[in-house]
Amino acid sequence: MADDDRPPTDDALKTYRAKRKFNATPEPAGGGVANEDERAFVIQKHWATRLHYDFRLELEGTMKSWAVPKGPSYDPADKRMAMPTEDHPIAYNKFEGQIPAGNYGAGKVIIWDKGTWIPLEDPHKGFRDGKLKFEMRGHKMQGKWTLVRMKGRGDGKREDPWLLIKERDEFVRPASDYSVVDERPESVQALEDRPGAVAAPAAPEAAPAASGPPDGSVKAALPAALQPQLATLASEPPRDTAGWLYEIKFDGYRMLARAEGGRVRLVTRNGNDWTSKLSALREALEAMNLPDGWYDGEIILPGRESPSDFQALQGAFDTARTKDIVYYLFDLPYCAGYDLRQARLEERRAVLQRIVARNPQPNVRFSEVFDAPPDQVLDSACKLGLEGVIAKRRDSAYVTRRSSDWLKLKCQQRQEFVIAGFTDPKGSRAGIGSLLLGVHDADGNLQYAGNVGTGFDDRTLRELREKLDALAADKAPFASTAGLPRGVHWVQPKLLAEVTFGEWTREGRVRHSVFHGLRTDKPAKAITREEAQKPSPKAAAPAKGKRSAPKAAAPAASVTLPASLKISNPDRLIDPDSGITKIGLVRYYALVAPLMMEHVGGRPIAMVRAPDGITGQLFFQKHLDRYKMAGVVQLDPKIFPGHPAMLEIAGAEGLLSAAQMNVIEFHTWNSKSKTSDRPDRMTFDLDPGDGVTWAQMQEAAQLVHAFLDELGLPNWLKTSGGKGLHVVVPLKPQFGWDPVKDFSQAIVNHLARAIPQRFVAKSGPKNRVGRIFIDYLRNGFGATTVSAWSARARPGLGISVPVRWDELPRLKSGAEWTVATVHERLDEGNEPWAGYAASAISPTAAMRKLGFEP
Repeated sequence: MADDDRPPTDDALKTYRAKRKFNATPEPAGGGVANEDERAFVIQKHWATRLHYDFRLELEGTMKSWAVPKGPSYDPADKRMAMPTEDHPIAYNKFEGQIPAGNYGAGKVIIWDKGTWIPLEDPHKGFRDGKLKFEMRGHKMQGKWTLVRMKGRGDGKREDPWLLIKERDEFVRPASDYSVVDERPESVQALEDRPGAVAAPAAPEAAPAASGPPDGSVKAALPAALQPQLATLASEPPRDTAGWLYEIKFDGYRMLARAEGGRVRLVTRNGNDWTSKLSALREALEAMNLPDGWYDGEIILPGRESPSDFQALQGAFDTARTKDIVYYLFDLPYCAGYDLRQARLEERRAVLQRIVARNPQPNVRFSEVFDAPPDQVLDSACKLGLEGVIAKRRDSAYVTRRSSDWLKLKCQQRQEFVIAGFTDPKGSRAGIGSLLLGVHDADGNLQYAGNVGTGFDDRTLRELREKLDALAADKAPFASTAGLPRGVHWVQPKLLAEVTFGEWTREGRVRHSVFHGLRTDKPAKAITREEAQKPSPKAAAPAKGKRSAPKAAAPAASVTLPASLKISNPDRLIDPDSGITKIGLVRYYALVAPLMMEHVGGRPIAMVRAPDGITGQLFFQKHLDRYKMAGVVQLDPKIFPGHPAMLEIAGAEGLLSAAQMNVIEFHTWNSKSKTSDRPDRMTFDLDPGDGVTWAQMQEAAQLVHAFLDELGLPNWLKTSGGKGLHVVVPLKPQFGWDPVKDFSQAIVNHLARAIPQRFVAKSGPKNRVGRIFIDYLRNGFGATTVSAWSARARPGLGISVPVRWDELPRLKSGAEWTVATVHERLDEGNEPWAGYAASAISPTAAMRKLGFEP
């Protein structure tokens, strides 16, 4: 080890430690092993007071650190400011999580990129002299870069700033074509550790700890809701086998248990409360005297001939057999006043194992691990009739999203499919012949994926036919009708089938398929083709003198800007408050397009254009006029007689080409284009008058929520992106526009009469001083409401975002998220509205309750 790479002295981390209270923050106080031969870099995306990127290079035993407000750019013309900050310990390379409020740097932190950096000159001299030249080999950062100090530019209180600049090489890309921070917003924590690192042999799973929270835990209140960590489908076991645990992949339903004050609530992965369906299991869990916390696991029904029977589990909810359901627990994200998510998996499991063993119940079990090579484990699981195996990194944190720290290894290919139709039975068979299956493509269109005609018993065939007949449709729900079989009964694409199969054909059809049951714990819109990934191996150290590296990967959760889309005046300032430019807005819509198409697709739309930015004149556009926008199509003029043709966004390209034409806002009708005479939702826009506080807005939304619940109307919440909130009621398209609008007005009038000090039913500024106007006029024919994920043409460029009702108390405004801060919300996406489509209801019963006659 060179003198300059010796372990850091206490003085090196003195400033870092002085700024932090390690009993209140999950950040590491120290630790980590220096590696002079393969120095690490990490870039952490940090939502503190302002979003910025913390750029860290391993040097002289610590992580030399800079805060880069805009993040790196592959364009050498972009000289990105990099403000030096205190040295961090090498262990900080693995930190990803939430720094609690009240702590230095409070906010969310993700590992945006990591890897190794290779100095091109003496790094110690370069750091002292203020010029570091180096090559980066990460998941997103590649090629040659320079950090250079701007001498004499400090303000006396802070050190001189530096600039982060891309050197000219084969990785250079103009800013007008590519923005790595916009097109690659995701965390890479789920990926392998830095290239070239060698995994240390891991010990067997830790024994249950005697007492106390594991390392990495931090005191925290028990959250009301929790999104579970999800596994990634893999084609083979990981190669560094010692670093992984192997559990049974249960053939059941994912289930979370929330224990507080001796009471237990059971919640599905999508947030649906199933406590009432699982009373025997609730009683068993409550008998265990569980510490307050969130418990993660899977419910199964043991089969007569196999360890679990998915069809039997499904049928159990229609019988008294729910008492036979078994709950296997495998993780513990929160426990006894602590957030355990940053603790090692092994240590979380050790605490969980101790809890389960303390007051055992026959139908609550701890999910054990296999002590054998992964190939043997998977082979044994398949012979036992199990679905497969889950591989989990021993040292991984618990993240509330899909992660490749958990891998699904399946005995057969198996996934959910949308049921789009069925054929008639032949011979003596009853019910149906086969089911037509579909999956959604990247643009949200349903594509034909083949049939399944085996795996049914007589009872299932009859019950399926009843369910499918109730969903009868006039035509195929597929985006393309090419290659579809004849004689099919089409249905609305709402039901999901769990299917195993041998392989995918070149045409995208499944072969050798077997039906295993219906699923009700996932939304149909979320079903896409699962692609098995090879676990990323630990890369071998490159040979000396060779510095080649793969190109940066394509964006993981956004739409890449098409080469055909030319952005005119990309640097035009759209919003002076946020500094967002035109290219920045286009990239925003590329980022959220997959989420937004669920809300704008298939509906007539209107747009707000701002050719000179939001400080100039705004135009409301409902028709194409002389403008041509790829992906924006004209609808049949009969939809709106007497007017030019209305518009529809046909795909992600339409959002981008509209943004290129200076469109900022996208508004939608309350109906689909194909049923434009019958709305499929009611929208209540809570619009505050002068003097209304945000706390009063939150209270008002809760009152609307409670009254709609009382009427039996499902209702969903989203921010408006401006001052207000939107409450949306999904409807079956049964009534015309006038009855729906009149019914919404009756609801508003009732609330205004019942709580006149809070609500007013008449618009106009004078009428609503100190009160809230619930705008029911959004429910009229031709009226529109801003779409979820649309930006607003207001200072700050707020965005409209779907939220859960239990998030309402934590919101600070109707513009909680903006174009600049959307990355804070991307992990949630549309999950808060996961059950929206399935909850659509006929309003007839609610109308009767209110005494309204349509």
